[in-house]
Amino acid sequence: MNVLAPISTIMTAKLHTVNPDDSLMQVKEIFDQHKIHHIPVVRFKHIEGIVSKTDFLHFLRGFKSNEMDKFIDETRLRSWKAEEIMTKGLAKVESSDPIRTALEVFLVNRFHAIPVVDNNELVGIVTTFDVIKAIEDEPIPLENYKKAKAV
Repeated sequence: MNVLAPISTIMTAKLHTVNPDDSLMQVKEIFDQHKIHHIPVVRFKHIEGIVSKTDFLHFLRGFKSNEMDKFIDETRLRSWKAEEIMTKGLAKVESSDPIRTALEVFLVNRFHAIPVVDNNELVGIVTTFDVIKAIEDEPIPLENYKKAKAV
């Protein structure tokens, strides 16, 4: 992977987002329907936070009590809002920043997702999965393949 290539070459641009006022039931539906682990929270294309699947699951586990859990969970999910559990104060990158910038943010902060913002508007997200996929998609040079096969 060329770490000097722009982040736009590996970021995810088709996003599933929620509004800060959306209920956690909407957050749950997105997590249930799509294989994602981070949902940007936006208001008018401006990133306000992010809800990770881990944060969401911690929220759910914090209220387990008895056989009424399913009913309680649904009631809580409908009454709590995304902004109440989202992470704020996010690191952000621009789509033209080199991939190396995202790698440094991941390494230093131990984040797994970084919003990609151009002109104060959310245009994508880059995750550790995007980095791994970019590395995995790279062709193996023939000389390395021969060495690996010989071992």
